[in-house]
Amino acid sequence: MQHRRLGRSGLSVSEISYGNWITHGDQVEREAALACVQAAFDNGITTFDTADVYAGTRAETVLGEALDGVRRESYELFTKVFWPTGPGENDRGLGRKHIIESCHASLKRLRTDHLDLYQAHRYDPTVPLAETLRAFDDLVRAGKVLYVGVSEWSAEEIGAAVELAAGMGLDQIISNQPQYSMLWRPIEAEIIPTSQTAGISQIVWSPVAQGVLTGKYLPGSPPPEQSRATGPGAGFIQRMMDDDLLERVQGLRPVAEDAGLTMAQLAVAWVLQNDNVASAIIGASRPEQVHENVKASGVRLEPALLERIDKILGDVVIHEAPAG
Repeated sequence: MQHRRLGRSGLSVSEISYGNWITHGDQVEREAALACVQAAFDNGITTFDTADVYAGTRAETVLGEALDGVRRESYELFTKVFWPTGPGENDRGLGRKHIIESCHASLKRLRTDHLDLYQAHRYDPTVPLAETLRAFDDLVRAGKVLYVGVSEWSAEEIGAAVELAAGMGLDQIISNQPQYSMLWRPIEAEIIPTSQTAGISQIVWSPVAQGVLTGKYLPGSPPPEQSRATGPGAGFIQRMMDDDLLERVQGLRPVAEDAGLTMAQLAVAWVLQNDNVASAIIGASRPEQVHENVKASGVRLEPALLERIDKILGDVVIHEAPAG
């Protein structure tokens, strides 16, 4: 397993990180979840990503159980705050009250006294940015959070946060967590250039496009039972269940074979070719998936092979995020 520095910080993360969105506490039974985390450790993954909202907070609880007893200095633990975690008006967003209280709740569920990275899960236009950044900075100064990041922020939002934090003398953002894959590339136009200038890395989610890039979804055929397309996250994958897109993805199979990789490994390796990507988050419902995907670490894809991928996928690649 290779490691990369996260932004301009001194924090190193594994090139492949383990995430538990729509798996732990939801799609995957407790014992299988614990086995997947152990498989991650066995394969050199040291970076674990979750969020307070995943599975209604149960994902953090399961991950906390899986990490309990493991030497705390041996792994990097990330979580997020923004989405509602309760019925109250202050149980959501990026106001000081919710950030501080959510951090304390996450620490309890994760069975730790500090987070290596605390991320704003989305941008909150209803709260002054200065209040949000100050609350994060206070958590850093209190030792409960070591570094601060964001998730799915636009280039404009990232730039504003960097400028404001510098002017106020606050801890700087070191990461952004966007969706990124061969099929979904909107971050390349503005977010990556802005991030590179500011010393911010990407921790990308869905590098395998919700499983579509594994090639298991076939054009003209129903999705396999117990797959992502039939589980709790089915809504996120429906936009990619198009026969033309699935046909193009099948065209990647010989490319993967020529590279000596599975299709999933090719997809994960592809996002890691971008120098601004510090880590690619993988999810798993079985330990075998972890064993497979980690083999993408350290793989270098030749320019000619990358050109073949672009030619095969053509106009099914999304370069601009939908408005709204």
